[in-house]
Amino acid sequence: MQWRVGVHWICCLLVLWAALPCHGVAHRKFGSIRNKVNGMTRLTSSSNSSSSSNSTYAVILDSGSTGTRLHVFSFNQSTQIQYIDDDFEYLYKVTPGLSSYASNPEGAAESVMALLEKAEAVVPEEYQASTPVRLGATAGLRALSSNTSELILEAIREVVKSNTSFALESDDAIAILSGNQEGYYLWVTVNYLLNNLGEEYPKTIGVADLGGGSVQMAYAISDDVASNAPDYAPNGDAYVTKISLSNSTYHIYVHSYLNPGTESSRAAILKLTGDSDNPCILTGFNGTYNYSDVEYKASSPANGSSYDECRSTVLKLFDFNATCAHKNCTFAGVWNGGGGAGQSELYLATSFYYLAADAGIVNKNAMIGKVRPIDYKIMAELACKTTYEEAKTVFSNMDEVWLPYICMDLVYQYTLLVDAFGLDPWEVVTVVKKIEYEDSQLDASWALGSAIESVSSLSSYRRLMYVV
Repeated sequence: MQWRVGVHWICCLLVLWAALPCHGVAHRKFGSIRNKVNGMTRLTSSSNSSSSSNSTYAVILDSGSTGTRLHVFSFNQSTQIQYIDDDFEYLYKVTPGLSSYASNPEGAAESVMALLEKAEAVVPEEYQASTPVRLGATAGLRALSSNTSELILEAIREVVKSNTSFALESDDAIAILSGNQEGYYLWVTVNYLLNNLGEEYPKTIGVADLGGGSVQMAYAISDDVASNAPDYAPNGDAYVTKISLSNSTYHIYVHSYLNPGTESSRAAILKLTGDSDNPCILTGFNGTYNYSDVEYKASSPANGSSYDECRSTVLKLFDFNATCAHKNCTFAGVWNGGGGAGQSELYLATSFYYLAADAGIVNKNAMIGKVRPIDYKIMAELACKTTYEEAKTVFSNMDEVWLPYICMDLVYQYTLLVDAFGLDPWEVVTVVKKIEYEDSQLDASWALGSAIESVSSLSSYRRLMYVV
């Protein structure tokens, strides 16, 4: 009897030992261990990333004006995002942006290859051949000539084809991202992470994204508004994109404005005053600003920077008197989408967030926060009467390189939100860098939206998203 009990306990211990996670080489040999986290299956891989016969990955390269950012995601067959080790997203960035390689396409390809090597270390080798890879170049590359940008993109395509095993869907997978794509991909990202997809359009979130060289506005509109919407903007882009998402169909108003980005707007504001002093430059600063290899004088007047004079200068950037062929326009004759329930809650991303954090409007350690457009004006009035030397203490969160332009940037963003986009100065909006999802935080960027679309095109995966 005692012998039988002893054997019983030995068997129990062996079962328990087998169920425990192993470490090092043994862990890799035994493969994945499945855990439940908030109701979601979490895959702890035998390698550096989630690994299951029902998994796939997506490699997305976001090439902006200042650098290229690598995003790696993993999905199950329901196109539900999965863990890669302890997070939902692998991130890595290199600088400078691709536009810096205008005369050196091979150098651009080398910078991207460094990121692809990082991706190869994340995606298990057996999955790489089925892993879609995309590169979307935004405002930086859009500003170059079409011939120059195409030489850079072709060099990158050749590197992907010859030096990696990743699946290049087509040459169009490595291309300049249209402003509309940039806008609606971000809209998908935000609403996916907030679990809004599949809801009626009034329950979705609108987005505005201010980058270095452009700004996008995107939000869902009603079927009725969509059916009566004008077809094309003055730049030839369609105003409305119809997308199927999670068995629901949405009409997304989206427009991308090229040049009113943070960096490009500084150049445009300085160009307005030419060789003269600029009232938006902090008192005591005398220097230059370089954008797209053009140098602009950046110096304050003898009587210092001025909120009122800066605001008058910034307003000249926007053509509010352009012919508006529709009921409501923002500026330059662009239809504003009509507003409505899909824009009633708005998330502001990228430079909207960074300036709010750097200026102290929101906590710099928080990835998300509530603001009102009037907060940018209040902070602008303070900044514009602060000298350059004083600002080093008053606005200590801001990188000293950009500190001379804090008056200008705050005035510009207030004007963009209120005068151009028509927001009420007291309307509460959300500035966001990352969005909490389960027990992780993911970038509020267009990359996840693009990844969802790429995985949705795989035959064995749920077709969660496609443009109708």
